[in-house]
Amino acid sequence: MSAGSPRFGRYALNGAAALSLGFILLPLIFVTWLAFFRQEIPSFPPEGYSLKWFAGAANNKSFIDGFTLSVQVAVASTLIGLLLGVPASLALVRHRIPLGGGISTLLLLPLVMPGIVLGTATYVFQIEIEIATEWPVLGSLGGLVAAHTLVVIPWVVRLVTASLAGFDRSIEEAAQNLGAGPVTTFWRVTLPSIRPGIVAASLFAFVTSFGNLEMSLFLVGPGRTTLPIAILQYLEWKIDPTVAAASLIQIVLIAVAMIVTDRYVKLSRVV
Repeated sequence: MSAGSPRFGRYALNGAAALSLGFILLPLIFVTWLAFFRQEIPSFPPEGYSLKWFAGAANNKSFIDGFTLSVQVAVASTLIGLLLGVPASLALVRHRIPLGGGISTLLLLPLVMPGIVLGTATYVFQIEIEIATEWPVLGSLGGLVAAHTLVVIPWVVRLVTASLAGFDRSIEEAAQNLGAGPVTTFWRVTLPSIRPGIVAASLFAFVTSFGNLEMSLFLVGPGRTTLPIAILQYLEWKIDPTVAAASLIQIVLIAVAMIVTDRYVKLSRVV
């Protein structure tokens, strides 16, 4: 088989893809393996395997409080992101608004901006708000939710816009010709048609907020610690498989949510 044959090229491409996938999955494999080590100080080869670290993670108060706060912030920011992102997507796709291209780029900017830069900018912005208004924004739950909403809006706009781009507007016109008003048309025709995009946007927004570390690191206050920060603080004092167990539980929960969502709404259609 010559080096220039199509079969050789296909094998080379498949091999490169397999190596890349293995490189990406390697940390996940090691975290999963480490969560079952019996010894407290990780070493190779392991002395044995145990499930005690999962019980330790489930009974750790800082992990439980962090998990609760992360869920609350993720749910709130996802709902607010949907309320803001869905109308923004409709306006960008359906109407010729001034500077529409610039607004679309601005809405997607948090996706490409480094998390540290975005967290620092949000921290400074909230300090300026406190100075100007004397409202206790920094360190508050509302300030944290507002910051996470800024991160999740790009996912909502991107995925809902993708659903709207493939939507046949003649269906809406038919509904309106039969007497349906704009609101009825949206609720009965448009919204069900773009539901896969909205569900996918909700899922990705929740996961993005739930696992956010860089921005939360600047904005959490006393008594308000998200799960990623609780794990980071735990690592400052101890290094044992408890962190790996907590991370694996988090990974499994997200994976189950994605599988269940894909069962009812095919994510491949909009992602």
